[in-house]
Amino acid sequence: MTEATAWPGSIPVPAGACQLRGGKEEVDAEEGPKGRKQGAARARWKLLREVLKKKPLEGERLQQVSIRRFASFNLFSAEDCKRITEEETGAWVQYTSVFYPEYSVSLRCNNGLLNIEDVLTSFDNTGNVCIWPSEEVLAYYCLKHNQMFRDLAVCELGGGMTCLAGLMVAISADVKEVLLTDGNEKAIKNVRDIIIRNQNAGIFKAQNVSSSILRWDNETDVSQLEGHFDIVMCADCLFLDQYRASLVDAIKRLLQPSGKAMVFAPLRGNTLNQFCNLAEKAGFSVQRHENYDEHISNFHSKLKKEEKDTYEENIHYPFLLVLTKHEKEMK
Repeated sequence: MTEATAWPGSIPVPAGACQLRGGKEEVDAEEGPKGRKQGAARARWKLLREVLKKKPLEGERLQQVSIRRFASFNLFSAEDCKRITEEETGAWVQYTSVFYPEYSVSLRCNNGLLNIEDVLTSFDNTGNVCIWPSEEVLAYYCLKHNQMFRDLAVCELGGGMTCLAGLMVAISADVKEVLLTDGNEKAIKNVRDIIIRNQNAGIFKAQNVSSSILRWDNETDVSQLEGHFDIVMCADCLFLDQYRASLVDAIKRLLQPSGKAMVFAPLRGNTLNQFCNLAEKAGFSVQRHENYDEHISNFHSKLKKEEKDTYEENIHYPFLLVLTKHEKEMK
């Protein structure tokens, strides 16, 4: 199974908290001996068969099938769902920054199965499963450097079911505008409800916080926002081969001439390098940062030493890419 099938979308997320999970390729990348790998594959096909039959799934068996062992960089805490009202469509969870606890946001996370129609027909369901580590790191980075967003228009691309990073900008920065986007309709429906809940709670500093379906390969989606944003950001959006060039083009068109993009993503084999090459060919100057935060770097080093069985930097540790347009592109 490949990422293009958006297969992870068929796995239910346990109620209780948005799952901070590992990389999208872990199901195959972290398997060991061939026999164990084949056993996991058989278990996943059995799981899909039971989803098709709408049979209930036991949590223990589900954990054996979903092999995303690395959870998170421990940058956010999630309040126990038992103290939050649960709704049929998901569980509301209070997400709080560990390092900046004055910043907290209500999120609604998927606690049920995506139906098979969603899995087979929806655009990329990976963002409907959990909050990926790169999104977590981007959200933390936005809080730490919230002054960079002052009086600017900001867009998050591919933010999934929560758009956590964009929300952190909206609650912490004196920003002119924040647009939260994803290409998946179900994800954006959830994001809209999250915005309403947090607006009603009065926690946004930004006056203009909105959401929209935005597919990078959709001319209408991109053209109506062309040249509108000072900062475009995304996390772990480089892995799908068929959309990588579209992402570069969308970033270039959405940005104002003097704007910049922040991209957090792991190496994932050669996918990050391929994105950098495409960005340079499109006229971007690309700055690549491996050590961009002392805490993240130290935790990364600790994980490599102490969590060898669960942590693989190739698919877990996000690099920071900063994209700016060359001066000749700005004229």
